[in-house]
Amino acid sequence: QVQLVESGGGLVQAGGSLRLSCAASGSIYSISSMGWYRQAPGKQRELVASITSNGITNYGDSVKGRFTISRDIFKNTVSLQMNSLKPEDTAVYYCRAVGRSLSWGQGTQVTVSS
Repeated sequence: QVQLVESGGGLVQAGGSLRLSCAASGSIYSISSMGWYRQAPGKQRELVASITSNGITNYGDSVKGRFTISRDIFKNTVSLQMNSLKPEDTAVYYCRAVGRSLSWGQGTQVTVSS
């Protein structure tokens, strides 16, 4: 079992930046990929960005060019640098790990004011 703890959410003005971090513990050797998803009120959870154990990244269309995902295998963390934030980026952001099973963090709120 993998446990995930997110940090770094908050309130920021449009055009600003935030950095989210997710720390993994437990059966970390089983993790093949980690990523960030988000869910806005009344909407489905969607992919923001993911990264595999060998560094292959994937981004949702709405964040390409603005967000960057990175992973520190030695520290068992994955980070999401979010630049040029827009009000439509407002959501709860969840960290996800794919290993023997799917693990989710508790979520962290990101609010972008116009």
